[in-house]
Amino acid sequence: MLSDKTDFLSMCAVLHRDLLVTLALGQVLSLLICALGLTSKYLANDFHANTPIFQSFLNYILLFLVYTTTLAVKQGEGNLLAILMQRWWKYMILGVIDIEANYLVLRAYQYTTLSSIQLLDCFVIPVVLLLSWFFLLVRYKTVHFVGTGLCLLGIGCMVGADILLGRQQGLGEQKLFGNLLVLGGAMLYGISNVCEEFIVKNLSRVEFLGMLGLFGSFFSGIQLAIMEHKELLRVSWNWQIGLLYVGFSAFMFGLYSFMPVVMKRTSATSVNLSLLTADLYSLFCGLFLFHYKFSGLYLLSFFIIILGLVFYSSSSTYVVQDPRVYKQFRNKDNQTPYEPPPLCPRVLEPSVIYTTLSPEQGDEFPVQVA
Repeated sequence: MLSDKTDFLSMCAVLHRDLLVTLALGQVLSLLICALGLTSKYLANDFHANTPIFQSFLNYILLFLVYTTTLAVKQGEGNLLAILMQRWWKYMILGVIDIEANYLVLRAYQYTTLSSIQLLDCFVIPVVLLLSWFFLLVRYKTVHFVGTGLCLLGIGCMVGADILLGRQQGLGEQKLFGNLLVLGGAMLYGISNVCEEFIVKNLSRVEFLGMLGLFGSFFSGIQLAIMEHKELLRVSWNWQIGLLYVGFSAFMFGLYSFMPVVMKRTSATSVNLSLLTADLYSLFCGLFLFHYKFSGLYLLSFFIIILGLVFYSSSSTYVVQDPRVYKQFRNKDNQTPYEPPPLCPRVLEPSVIYTTLSPEQGDEFPVQVA
């Protein structure tokens, strides 16, 4: 009896620690996005440097220099040439999706309101949920839907506070067009995030970032030369602008490098729910830097979102899929021969449990993925 009680307390301590780590990692990502927003605001408002493509291009160049070169000198199947021969076109499409997702959302600020962007950008969450359900075969429990609903309710409180305080920045004459840009960008973000989750959990983080750096720098460079070269020439360069560009690139590089780490530990849905607090961090910084008006709804919104994250992270998702089928799918590119699954548990990935649909075996496979 005493042993059972000790085991239960030990399990609770582990779950509590994992929950706190998960929440902390998500908030680090939110703070990085907050820093990106602040540097972009200073560039656009104080120095009239509206160069979103150039800013993304700098990040892709950094990814290329660090991760693509790492793949180039790597030996074996993880070598850059071997990856390109097997799945170059998949990464090319993913690179274009990531570039255009960033561009559409940044472009929307010229046409619609800040509140509309904050609200419509949440469209990425149902997109990720649906794609994870159909393509990653993830299944959710009631607690996950409750947590998601609370997070969206928190965003609703924040948008309501913005409207009450009259923070309607970015209002343009073509609001409908701007809203459509946000929805398009959110959809592309959802596709990119689900692809990222699959790659970092089944291939490698370095491969994902290296190939994104390769194709991202190539296609964003072309888009920069076509669409933004005149705007770039109009920038009045000085050390302050240079420092802001360096800061933006460092924060963006940190976000792209750290997000796969969090994604592998959690999921694309959990990461996007965590990022909902980024707008609130920006608002809290704006109280001191830009003299924004304060509303108690901001604090309420923050606590509701955190409560939603606690609910969502308190239970693991699961995948209703026979492990043998999943193994064949994962190793399809490598064409490895089929091996019958072992009867003992295998550790594959955190926070995801695979079960079997086989009618011959009614027992569940308690297989956690590494």
